[in-house]
Amino acid sequence: MVKMYISDKQVLLCNAIIDNVSYGEAINMIINLVEIKKSSYVVTPNVDHVMRLQKDEEFVKIYKNAALHLCDGIPLLWAAKWLGMSLKEKISGSDLFPGLCRVAYKEGYRIFFLGGKIGAVSESRKILEIRYPGIQICGAYCPPIGFENDIDENNKIVEMIKAVKPDILFVGVGSPKQEKWIYRHKEELQVPVSIGIGATFDFVSGMVKRAPIWMQKSGLEWFWRLMMEPKRLWKRYLIDDPVFFWLVLKQKLGLLK
Repeated sequence: MVKMYISDKQVLLCNAIIDNVSYGEAINMIINLVEIKKSSYVVTPNVDHVMRLQKDEEFVKIYKNAALHLCDGIPLLWAAKWLGMSLKEKISGSDLFPGLCRVAYKEGYRIFFLGGKIGAVSESRKILEIRYPGIQICGAYCPPIGFENDIDENNKIVEMIKAVKPDILFVGVGSPKQEKWIYRHKEELQVPVSIGIGATFDFVSGMVKRAPIWMQKSGLEWFWRLMMEPKRLWKRYLIDDPVFFWLVLKQKLGLLK
């Protein structure tokens, strides 16, 4: 029989570690990580992450070393329930971002924004500085396409972040790029908490409209995103991710390695 519970607070779903925590618990755990002031990062497992964990050794290492693994997907909640496991709720990076910005404002934490479409990160900064006067957004930068393969650009970004010493680093350049970038540079950066947040800056800035709440809650956010960006996402959602359901069945039957 495949092991499903790692502990009373963690489950193993198709080789993906997921922490069984509520939104409020996740926020408090991240606050604790900030206060400890050691370099750490948070991952947000979804169906795409689960599929990548089956074949990407670096991604497996990233998950093993993450401080927190938050369930980002209604299908994962459904799968866990069908397998007889408990997951409290969906907590995506886009859901976490506003809550952590509120915490940063109240606690005086310094935050840095990296990523987004051209103009999205600067517009997000303006919106949040209006919403939370005095919030300490110590940096906001939109890197060029392909930056992760440019040594000079990476060095520039690392030095930019190190110079302002943020408590929380939000990276929104898409998965798996954001998780891999955080993992490769976490020791240099020494940021207490780094989190990959996907398209969040595009949502906050209004450049991309997020799925309606009812679609988010009913597990249809993927369909909305596919309609918004079909050229970029069709293969992920229509070819790669459906294999997830086969993996869940294999775990149910005790055949998953």
